[in-house]
Amino acid sequence: MKKMMVAAVCLVMFLAGCNNDSKRAGELFQRAELSFASGNYNLAKLQIDSIRTLYPKAVDVRKAGVRLMQQVDLHEQRKTLAYLDSMMQVKQAALDSIKDRFVLEKDTAYQETGNYFYPTQVVEKNIGRSFLRAQVNELGEMLLTSIYCAGGSIHHTAVKVSTDGDLFAQTAPSPDSYETTDLGRPIEKADYRVGKDDGGVAAFIVANQDKRRFRLEFIGDRNYTTTMRTDDVKAIAAVSDLARILSAMEQIRKEQNEANLKLKFVTRKMEEAEKAGKE
Repeated sequence: MKKMMVAAVCLVMFLAGCNNDSKRAGELFQRAELSFASGNYNLAKLQIDSIRTLYPKAVDVRKAGVRLMQQVDLHEQRKTLAYLDSMMQVKQAALDSIKDRFVLEKDTAYQETGNYFYPTQVVEKNIGRSFLRAQVNELGEMLLTSIYCAGGSIHHTAVKVSTDGDLFAQTAPSPDSYETTDLGRPIEKADYRVGKDDGGVAAFIVANQDKRRFRLEFIGDRNYTTTMRTDDVKAIAAVSDLARILSAMEQIRKEQNEANLKLKFVTRKMEEAEKAGKE
């Protein structure tokens, strides 16, 4: 008899604890609903997570919390997509305002992604010249190419750009350099991916483009130094501006794709839950 009384007391205490958990969880759920309604999605998610952590026995409230969390995720992704769409429109307008200043080279027979050049730096206008060329593809990936054809081979793999003072920037050794000849004249080219191999050369030129003079030094078995033309400095600065816009647009596309995938996932989970509830 005594054991039965103890068991009964324990049961009463357990049920009372469950009721208290459910009540407190319900109050927290109501606050989460208010946060969601006011558009404070982060707070709503924190409150729902707190229900899971603090009141594990409040099963019905936790289930309601899961449904509310799905609603929060749904609205959050829609809000994100709306924001990204508005940002893409801004970047597209910026691109449309300047893209006609560049030449897009793209052979659709074998190229999925074309490359933009500044008009003064297209190949046909620079035959036989040693200089630093800039280009950016349609994904916003910028490339500098050092082209040497001043006579004899120096087997260069890097370049250094400096101003009249002590300021300079130097590329890392190129991961992609090659040599050829044109009518017996050696031609050397080396590519540097901006932000990876260029050692800050592109940014250095942009930051100091108001300087009167830049020196360009080809670094190889022996070095060769020349003065950069003003139109080359202008070209690199202009292509850098274009690259910033194109890379920003590519990042927005990636974020849009991610948000759409999340939106589809949440929608599918909500549809599955609704279907399960009807069965």
